[in-house]
Amino acid sequence: MTEVKTKTREIPAAIILTPAAEQRIADLMAKAPEDVIGVKLSTPRRGCSGLAYSVDYVTEEVKFDEKIVTPGGVFYVDGPSVLYLVGSTMDWQEDDFTAGFVFNNPNSKGDCGCGESFTV
Repeated sequence: MTEVKTKTREIPAAIILTPAAEQRIADLMAKAPEDVIGVKLSTPRRGCSGLAYSVDYVTEEVKFDEKIVTPGGVFYVDGPSVLYLVGSTMDWQEDDFTAGFVFNNPNSKGDCGCGESFTV
């Protein structure tokens, strides 16, 4: 009987974080309240186009959330939101007038005029 070797491969994360986004997560975690275990991205229904990006502190893990360990802390992606975010890149950008997370989402079919929400 021939032994069958199973090959395992690491599954890529649903979303790619740029070094700037990872640094921002580290900055947020450095000043987070004591009970915070990470930062979480979700896509609540909001705005003219339907979905918005929301980044918040979290205090407990949720079963189907994706967990991405970064050098500065744990980043979670809301389980139901993963479908809308697969293949996306999250960056942190700031200039003299604005600062915020910026998303390059290949699943987005359009954005609203005010930039608050997107459609898939």
